[in-house]
Amino acid sequence: MILIPGLECPAEVWQDVIQHYGSQYQIHAITIAGFAGEPAVPGLKLAQVKDELVEYIQHNRLSKPILMGHSLGGFLAFWIGARAPDLIGGIISIDGLPFLPALMGAAPDAEKFRSLYASLTPDQLGKMSRMALEQMISDPKRVDLAANWAAKSDPAFVGQAMYDLMTTDLRPELRKLHSPVLLIGAGKAFSKDPEQLSKIRVAYEAQVRGASDRTVIIAEHALHFVMFDDPDFLYRAIDEFLGRQE
Repeated sequence: MILIPGLECPAEVWQDVIQHYGSQYQIHAITIAGFAGEPAVPGLKLAQVKDELVEYIQHNRLSKPILMGHSLGGFLAFWIGARAPDLIGGIISIDGLPFLPALMGAAPDAEKFRSLYASLTPDQLGKMSRMALEQMISDPKRVDLAANWAAKSDPAFVGQAMYDLMTTDLRPELRKLHSPVLLIGAGKAFSKDPEQLSKIRVAYEAQVRGASDRTVIIAEHALHFVMFDDPDFLYRAIDEFLGRQE
């Protein structure tokens, strides 16, 4: 099982997941260069991260690993699966999408984001990220933890990663997948409005329509960091998904 963290996060974000599945699976939890204090690699782009992860699977002769990604990590899991469909055994994406702008309704100015982040100091990045994280994590202590990771991240690479995420549409690529897909969406922000919750479910399902074997569920009691907000729901969903692959 390869665990891929999201924007600004290290492998540590998976600590509880590792404890839960460590006795059942060989776990490979990664940290992407430029995030959470890991030294940045000048000029690094997400396409290179994707290629290096494919090479990692090949070099270590991993047998059909499950790719589990959160947010940007889920996006990378889809990309790896489309790039090397015969190498992987399944994709679990925790609130990570093949093309985020389609869910946002309007395409953001990706170049503006990239330039803005490149101009930030680490302290400014940490403060900006904290405001966003307060809408993504329910527990204030977990917000503090993630904001600390953000403040240790490289602002220029964060901007580049966001640019790549917003300008790369993987939806047509999902037709190449050979393995099953589980997409877990975060629904707490919409849970009090059944109509909005239904709409977000439809939007998530549309994201992975190209995958032939797909399951989409919504974590109605969790914000974006589902593994922090509702781990029991997450484990039940993952266990059911993995059980079908055995």
